[in-house]
Amino acid sequence: MSPHISRKARITGTTLAAAGALVAAAVTAGTAGASPTGPDTARATAASPVQMTASHRAELLRDASATKERAARELGLGAQEKLVVKDVVKDADGTTHTRYDRTFAGLPVLGGDLIVHRAKGGAVKSTTQANTAKIAIASTTPKIAPKAAAQAAQGTAKSFGAKQAAAVTPKKVVWAASGKPVLAYDTVVGGFQKDGTPNQLHVITDAGTGKKIFQYQGIENGAGTSAYSGSVEIGSKKGGSGFELTDDARGGHSTFNLSGSQSGEGKLFTDEDDKWGNGKADDPQTAAVDAAYGAQLTWDYYKTVHGRAGIKGDGKGATSRVHYGQNYSNAFWDDSCFCMTYGDGEGNKKPLTSIDVAAHEMSHGVTSATANLTYSGESGGLNEATSDIFGTSVEFFAKNKEDAGDYLIGEKVDIAGDGKPLRYMDKPSKDGQSLDSWSPDAGNVDVHYSSGIANHFFYLLAEGSGAKEIGGVKYDSPTADGKKVEGIGRDKAEKIWFKALTTYMTSNTDYKAAREATVKAATDLYGADSAEVKGVEAAWTGVAVK
Repeated sequence: MSPHISRKARITGTTLAAAGALVAAAVTAGTAGASPTGPDTARATAASPVQMTASHRAELLRDASATKERAARELGLGAQEKLVVKDVVKDADGTTHTRYDRTFAGLPVLGGDLIVHRAKGGAVKSTTQANTAKIAIASTTPKIAPKAAAQAAQGTAKSFGAKQAAAVTPKKVVWAASGKPVLAYDTVVGGFQKDGTPNQLHVITDAGTGKKIFQYQGIENGAGTSAYSGSVEIGSKKGGSGFELTDDARGGHSTFNLSGSQSGEGKLFTDEDDKWGNGKADDPQTAAVDAAYGAQLTWDYYKTVHGRAGIKGDGKGATSRVHYGQNYSNAFWDDSCFCMTYGDGEGNKKPLTSIDVAAHEMSHGVTSATANLTYSGESGGLNEATSDIFGTSVEFFAKNKEDAGDYLIGEKVDIAGDGKPLRYMDKPSKDGQSLDSWSPDAGNVDVHYSSGIANHFFYLLAEGSGAKEIGGVKYDSPTADGKKVEGIGRDKAEKIWFKALTTYMTSNTDYKAAREATVKAATDLYGADSAEVKGVEAAWTGVAVK
């Protein structure tokens, strides 16, 4: 059935308060729209990703799968190592960037992901690996019983305040993300986190000694402002009895009502006359309109600006679930359901549904489908920052007159009751917790606050340092070394970040590697001696990443 564009649904803007301890997910950005065209240079056009149809992408994936054994030999991998094709990005000049996961003796290799960059004719130009260490596991028989690993993982989750924590059967893996590769267990602990967010804590345990090696959270979350979006149009379609909130023009994205539940898919929103919501929280449809509107803007942004059709680039839409739990002041992305989920805030009166939150959460999905930055340590900060950066970019792209944008994060939340923003991209430390620049302890800071380093980098790259006024908002961005940084413009900055994410970053990319990835991306797009490359280098130096 052809998609149906709904009549306008009015959304009035009550401001969102986020009460959770980790509240830094969505960005409210400025009024200028991201350009639908690429940078006005032949080089940038040649190095930019092409917009692929689902069938074209599927063909490239099939070709890559058919030649993965050859790729393994070219990389010099051992006889027990195999490659699994995850994603393919193709540039306008014919260059392909094929992303692989790796197995050893049939076991997943965590930190074994890599990217092979090939010229149009098929010759390998370069490779990017999460870890170049040789995998030489003497035995795949663990010395520690799975039950012991599960009990230890469950104890770890409880120490973080998890509720109803229950560990699933540990899976044998090869841990290669740091140090010498070892046989390990990956144990996922379910239940709920302290604030009510679903828990998917991964605990990595050495299968030889029982020692915990690493841990990371599988649920990627964050809170944001409720956009005052005004009258909007959302994609719906005619159903068996009335209309359904399903957008066939954007991969079949659908919006569901959890009605206060913390599990399940929920019930698809339907309406008799295709007039959705009344702009107030007392109508369950209002939050659904916000979520659907934010999702369609995010879809349009990625397709128009970056040539990516959907989160995975396969033309398939995700789903949105609203009205999660009771008094839940957060939102999150979950790979297992391929969905965004939104709570209703304090008193169930302030739904966390907005352009910002939708763009942030959907961008977690894009990160998962590409670099898959581990949600812990410095890579976790980069993961969060990526969602903030593209949340900002989508807000600019939207050009919503009711939502005047800026580089302040959560300025409408007023979480402290003093009218101040939640976070600041020009100077992250103004929130009292986020980092302005890198330090050796950055990997030990919560990912929502270590993300400040990359957020600050993006602001400097786009706008430059020092005092200025943008869209009626005053900023004053410092640098770690006191040197002035000239901005290259947001349009170029976001294209550089996207190319770095999709073609050069891997699961364990840290800030130093992110600098290298963005320099490579800028070099591809604009040339090695370009002002853009120099701008990237200066912006990273401005946040003490060298």
